[in-house]
Amino acid sequence: MALKTYRPTSPGRRGMSGATFEELTRSKPEKSLLSPLRKRGGRNNQGKITVRHRGGGAKRSLRTIDFKRDKVGVPGRVASIEYDPNRSARIALIYYADGEKRYILAPVGLTIGNTVMSGGNAEVKPGNALPLKLIPSGSVIHNIELEKGRGGKLARSAGVSAQLMVKEGEYALVRLSSGEMRRIRGDCLATIGQVGNIDHQNIKLGKAGRKRLMGWRPTVRGSAMTPRDHPHGGGEGRSPIGLPGPKTPWGKPALGYTTRKPKDSDKMIVKRRKGK
Repeated sequence: MALKTYRPTSPGRRGMSGATFEELTRSKPEKSLLSPLRKRGGRNNQGKITVRHRGGGAKRSLRTIDFKRDKVGVPGRVASIEYDPNRSARIALIYYADGEKRYILAPVGLTIGNTVMSGGNAEVKPGNALPLKLIPSGSVIHNIELEKGRGGKLARSAGVSAQLMVKEGEYALVRLSSGEMRRIRGDCLATIGQVGNIDHQNIKLGKAGRKRLMGWRPTVRGSAMTPRDHPHGGGEGRSPIGLPGPKTPWGKPALGYTTRKPKDSDKMIVKRRKGK
C-alpha cells in the first residue's frame, strides 16, 4: 500500500494524506456476507453513555469476518482484496472448494489466485492457519487465538504481527507487538504472516471532518468545563485544577494506580508490555 498527499489548497489539505487503495481489486462487497450495523453513539441498552466521544459518522455495513478459520482441510482461492470500513486492515474474499465464501484478514503478500487453508496439513505460508505447535519457532503470525475454537483475538489490526518465540510442552511463547511475552496453548490457531495495509499508521487526517466521518466526536479538556461537569472545571481564567492530582469526570484518580482488573489469563503473561 502507498500513501497519496494533496496540494495545500486549504489549511485542511496541507499535510493531509490518504491511502491510494491500489491493492484493492473489488469495489463492492459480497452481499451474502453483509449485515446491518446499527449506530449506538457510545450508549448502552439503557441509553447511558459508556464510551465517550462517539457519534455520527458515515453509514456502514458489517462484513462478517472469519476469525475462527475452522474450515479445516478445505482449500480456498483468494477471489479479491477489499476495503473494510470497520477495521484498519484489508480483507480478502475466499472462495472455498465446497462453494462457501468467507472473508479473512488479508496478510502481506496475499494476492488474487493464491490458495489458503486451515489445519495441521496446511503449508507454512501467509494466509494459512495452523496450530501454534505446528508452526516453526521464529515465525511471524497474526490473528492468534487465546482459547481453542474461540477465534483469533490478538494481532488483528493493520501492519501488526506477533512472533512465535519457542514451544514449551503444551504451550507456546509468543511475543506481541506491544512487547508483552505471553504463553498460549499449542492447540490454538494462528495465521501465518503480517497483517496488511502497513502504511495505515502513517496516514494524517488533516482536518476534523475526517475524524467525524469515522464516528469520533470532539474531546473537550476538563479545565475548560464547569465545576459541575468536571473536577478540573471552574475558576477565573486558566486556573490550576486545585487538586492533588488529575481526576476523571467521575472524580476517580486518573494517574497513580493500575485500573486493569485481574484476569484469569494473567498467569500466562511472562513479561508485561513496556517492561512493567
